[in-house]
Amino acid sequence: MISLGALRGRAAGPTVPAGVARHLGLLTVLLLVGLFTALKSSAFLTGANLLNVSQQVAVTAVLAAGLTLLMTAGGIDFSLGSIAAVTAGVVARLIASGTAEWAAVLAGLAVGAAIGFGNGAAVTVFRVAPFVVTLATSTVLGGVALLIIDGQSVSIGDHLEGLGFGEVLGLVPATVVVAALVCLAAWLVMRWTAFGRNAFAIGGNEDAARLAGIPVARTKLLLYTLGGLLAGLGGVMLVARLGAASPGTGGLHMELTVVAAVVIGGTALNGGSGTVTGTVLGVVLLGVVANSLNLLQVDAHYQDVAVGGVLLVAAITNHLRGRISLKGFL
Repeated sequence: MISLGALRGRAAGPTVPAGVARHLGLLTVLLLVGLFTALKSSAFLTGANLLNVSQQVAVTAVLAAGLTLLMTAGGIDFSLGSIAAVTAGVVARLIASGTAEWAAVLAGLAVGAAIGFGNGAAVTVFRVAPFVVTLATSTVLGGVALLIIDGQSVSIGDHLEGLGFGEVLGLVPATVVVAALVCLAAWLVMRWTAFGRNAFAIGGNEDAARLAGIPVARTKLLLYTLGGLLAGLGGVMLVARLGAASPGTGGLHMELTVVAAVVIGGTALNGGSGTVTGTVLGVVLLGVVANSLNLLQVDAHYQDVAVGGVLLVAAITNHLRGRISLKGFL
């Protein structure tokens, strides 16, 4: 005997897997941009260009992974790009002064984690709005980064060459492997650990989470510290890739790019919802759009307009995914 539910399932036809449906709009925009560029430029789908895009988005992906966890818990951090800039300056200065590579890298990671901890303490202990705290921190760190390098480029020579230009198995750039491992770790934390579930609970309803016994303040503090640590790692990757710490490295542009990637990927600004998969797609979309505009030789004055338009369409499409039932259209 066939149940009514089974009949309905047959009548509805095939359904889209939940994971695919969640990011269908974003995937569609990404594919359309890629298809259009491939038709206009034969260089787009070459191995060299795709590797170049992957290297360009690697640092953004590392920062965005940490921000995804934080925003899922209802937090926000606009200082990540500036933390990366400060870290890059610290690492470059230490290496230039003769400090061992590993010591300089550890010092840079420690600086990033310490700044993240400071942001978290201001938010959790002093109850200052995250937007205000991190925006102020970003402004301060922007000046600190310039002071560290004295407003000039500080070269590290051939140090950290293995990270900046090395390849794993002779195929995949080391920076891309690092970014992939960080994103995988963030995905595992969000999906399979109590810490990840706590972040979702806090973002969904902080008061209810507190009443349920979840250590809200401690969790938020750890998330801000983790975000700072990953921003520090991003700074190390930047200086390794560029071979120097220079004015303009990291900073506000990177911060806005990271936030845009996470939001486009489906993470809610008010918390309680988010996926690392969506964030990775958002990061890739930003990288593909920037690369496409360069290949198509779009005038620099129009590039920001074009990027903003694509991001707006992607964000709206992604937002509507929860309101429209895909079953009704299949």
